[in-house]
Amino acid sequence: MAFRDVSGHRALIRLMARAVARGSLPPSLILAGPDGVGKRLVAAALAQALNCEEPVRGDAPEGAPGEAAGSLPIDACGRCSACERIAREAHPDVLVLGAENDVAITVDEVRSAVGETRYRPFEGRRRVLVINDADRLVPQAQNALLKTLEEPPAAAQFLLVTARSDRLLATVRSRCQRISFGYLGPRELAARLMRRHGSEEATARAAAAAAGGSAGRALQLASGELTAARDAALALLDAVASSRAANARLNAAKGLLDGKSGGAAGGKARRAELAHRLRALASLLRDVTLLASGADRAALANPDLHDRFAPLARPAAAKWGVTAFAAVDEALEATERNASPKVVADWIACRL
Repeated sequence: MAFRDVSGHRALIRLMARAVARGSLPPSLILAGPDGVGKRLVAAALAQALNCEEPVRGDAPEGAPGEAAGSLPIDACGRCSACERIAREAHPDVLVLGAENDVAITVDEVRSAVGETRYRPFEGRRRVLVINDADRLVPQAQNALLKTLEEPPAAAQFLLVTARSDRLLATVRSRCQRISFGYLGPRELAARLMRRHGSEEATARAAAAAAGGSAGRALQLASGELTAARDAALALLDAVASSRAANARLNAAKGLLDGKSGGAAGGKARRAELAHRLRALASLLRDVTLLASGADRAALANPDLHDRFAPLARPAAAKWGVTAFAAVDEALEATERNASPKVVADWIACRL
């Protein structure tokens, strides 16, 4: 994954590429921003740019994929042995910490990895330590990082990737340069889905609109979860339109949960599923509000559902849609704060 292949964040990427080319990249970086917007991809692209065997320095051929590398001061070739092994997390000079299963990153893991960075690179130019989900570092592990972050080895590069930088100790944050990532726009996400994953335009637009700015969520939705998420959201909207009875709404709210299992891991899965469906609901509410305001089919993120929206898009729905959209945003915030998925689903069903 070279810089040119990363969707969005062009200003940040140009800034980092310039720093790599000049040899002025700060040795300790926090890559902070929402989940699923490409922070890990950028970390991998940085590791490749620092260790590529044949770096491209502004002379890419015409028609290079993504943004032409010629517009960047430096980029990885993406094809050499070093780039391929970094992509597979198999390069001896690039260490990656952080699991996908919510397990805390321990002090022993950090001490071992930091010890490796004290040696000269085995074959590349820089030793790179990437810590994914750095907010999962236990306090003792963060403290074990402090001295190294303050006085990093000459050939070491530290990349702390996190969606919750506030959980890092202030002493860790103060020793790193922060690079903040924002959400990706719906058009950018839709173009990415069509270009890289072969999604049809209608699917790509709907998935992008329901993804909340996250490329990861957009891909999940486009890969098969979109239909279920929209069906659940539509069922709730139909229940809201047809009855103010609490029982009917609460019954429709069950569809937002999809019967995920309980327990700690199950609770996380239920919250993730609920968040997917709440974002789909927000996308539908946006379309209903647009129709109620006089917009045509071309303005919709879900144009294939135009006929389903028509009965809901009464003139009064324009004002209601804005209020309902704000309520969904509140529900999403509650979900991110680990509120009970059932409580959130029931609340939004009665709040609409």
